[in-house]
Amino acid sequence: MEFVSGYRDEFLDFAALLFGWFHKFVAERGPVGVSLEGRWRQLEAQIKRLPQDPALWVLHVLPNHSVGISLGQGAEPGPGSGLGASRLLGDEPPLRLRDLNPYVSFVSLEDGEEGEQEGDEEENGEKTRRTEKVDGENGEPASTIRESPQEAKPPVELGETGQEARGEDGCPEDKVENQMAHEKRQGWRSEAGPLHLSCLLLVTDEYGTILGIDLLMDRAQGSTDLASGTENLAPRAYTLLCHSMACPMGSGDPRKPRQLTVGDAQLHRELESLVSRLRVKLTKTPMRTWGPRPGFTFASLRARTCHVCHKHSFEVKLIPCPQCGAVLYCGEACLRTDWRRCPDDVSHRFWCPKLAAFMERAGELATLPFTYTAEVTSETFNKEAFLASRGLTRGYWTQISMLIPGPGNPRTLQSSLPSLSLLSGDPYQLLQGDGPALMPPVPSDPPRGPFGSWKDYYTWRGLSLDSPMAVLLTYPLTVYYVITHLVPQSFPELNIQNKQSLKIHVVEAGKEFDLVMVFWELLVLLPHVALELQFVGDDLPLENDQQHFTLQRDGPEVSVRSSSGVAARLSSGTKEKGGRRDLQIKVSARPYHLLQGPKPDLVIGFNSGFGLKDTWLSSLPRLQSLRVPAFFTESSEYGCVMDDQTMAVATGGGTSPPQPNPFRSPFRLRAADNCMPWYCNGFIFHLIYKPTQGNGARPAPCPEPPAPTPAAPPAPTRRRRGEKKTGRGARRRK
Repeated sequence: MEFVSGYRDEFLDFAALLFGWFHKFVAERGPVGVSLEGRWRQLEAQIKRLPQDPALWVLHVLPNHSVGISLGQGAEPGPGSGLGASRLLGDEPPLRLRDLNPYVSFVSLEDGEEGEQEGDEEENGEKTRRTEKVDGENGEPASTIRESPQEAKPPVELGETGQEARGEDGCPEDKVENQMAHEKRQGWRSEAGPLHLSCLLLVTDEYGTILGIDLLMDRAQGSTDLASGTENLAPRAYTLLCHSMACPMGSGDPRKPRQLTVGDAQLHRELESLVSRLRVKLTKTPMRTWGPRPGFTFASLRARTCHVCHKHSFEVKLIPCPQCGAVLYCGEACLRTDWRRCPDDVSHRFWCPKLAAFMERAGELATLPFTYTAEVTSETFNKEAFLASRGLTRGYWTQISMLIPGPGNPRTLQSSLPSLSLLSGDPYQLLQGDGPALMPPVPSDPPRGPFGSWKDYYTWRGLSLDSPMAVLLTYPLTVYYVITHLVPQSFPELNIQNKQSLKIHVVEAGKEFDLVMVFWELLVLLPHVALELQFVGDDLPLENDQQHFTLQRDGPEVSVRSSSGVAARLSSGTKEKGGRRDLQIKVSARPYHLLQGPKPDLVIGFNSGFGLKDTWLSSLPRLQSLRVPAFFTESSEYGCVMDDQTMAVATGGGTSPPQPNPFRSPFRLRAADNCMPWYCNGFIFHLIYKPTQGNGARPAPCPEPPAPTPAAPPAPTRRRRGEKKTGRGARRRK
């Protein structure tokens, strides 16, 4: 898969940006302790001539005393190489945080002890999300250390150019990395102390845009106390400020702030004489609170990268391909390299006309009825700021962003089956924000007909077109659309709309299982159907394997029953006509081809990415053997084409032409190295199975063939015995 924009964890791109900039900063500043006179005089002269930024800039000083990094050697034998993630993980960039688990874990440094490791994927993913939220100072020091696993991935790639390699020998950070690598070569990794990020220096503007970063690392056992050595931070902080003005990490041209404030009193005093040399005004007093503005959040950075060499936009000027406008390059050399790749079907020459056609759909995909459509479909969409401004910083909203709850707010259980206590009360509680309820009461009357657009659904459901609930409800509404529109169109012989119960398999459902309660909306939309959703995939938590619970609506209440028989009562806030309806949830933490059990009525996968996971090469043949209707979504047309190729390789079959999903998420996904439109559940297609030998029927999934209708019986005067046998056989077949 050449593009991974719709599949890679956003935090990995965010970390690559942070530490790509940091590595460039380390290379250009030279060894720590070198006198600023002479080396930086030319840069100071350049900064004096820069235009002023009207926004206030903030220098954050974030000490960390509790969390360290323990480095592992990974799956491959032999010595490790510090934080060189590209060497540890190979040339392919990791797609998910758990891909780093064999190499990096987090340890507690409290009371001078290492404590127990916390590197499992659930806690790893949860803790890494702390990078973006800044509502309280308590959670932030831990977040900075959690960025470090990805520190050297972009630098190793960029270091091959030679520019970033110079000046590294004198950096304490690199000495620590080299020392750790040496210790691992000696085979006593378990006895080596973990790396410790003693302090983080962070430059932002008042709106949260990150402009620069510096890391102070040491050994955990010999860590220095920030309070005792704050005076040593002034030259380093000044160097960071200069580099942030000359080469800002976030968007925008080089500039200097109109005014600067510092988060440490002593450092504030020591920088007063230094920043005056840059003609920058320092506030009279240091910053006494975490953020200069209420609701301050780090902006979702959109620094782009070259598709070939992966250099960031703060290093080089990026331009799109002049023909398709879809792919970003830093110059003619990288464009020519990509154009001439071998084999031909991976070259840009092969893909350029296809990508140009994909780009023409951008306007169609951005046509949505919401009041915020223009903002959320923009290439510069700042998702974290959008969610924070609406108070969407808890519950399921933390699953789709890098925001986490502030101190004192309840947190959701990530990658784990929701407990009954967590689900008690309103079944929509995890979909709510900090303000009033986002989901209105369920309408007393069921839908008169199937919905085919967000506008129709919002009108019936009583939602305002300013509500962002479509971002979460895209999953149940996509299932609803498949059941009510696509299956009847493609497989009318199944008569799926008249079934009173449906068994649906949701494959590779790790992310969707984290949002399991959004599927309660299916019972609201399909009140006449008893549904069973079985979440399948090796991404699901093993502790939930084979678990089963049921959501039941009894008049104005909902019962949640686990397989153990424990029940909790949930108020749905409305009365419903008709009898009792169930939504059964089952969990199978294994690849789909290893799943045992009866055939489902329908298989659904969200943002599948067949080419990104080897298990699809076994799961797709399993689906071919079952020959059940299987629908999948993708975040781009590019992904649909790649899925069709993977299906052909795995089974000899293919996929139907993709069509835009009317219930796609309105949020445009981030894309680092391209300008293509990516949307969660943007397109839908179904599998077309290879026909069985000797069967001329259309190569599409179909139900078990019905028994043939018996021919009209012969005249009663002939073969009376044969008639009786035929009649009995016909009755048996019926």
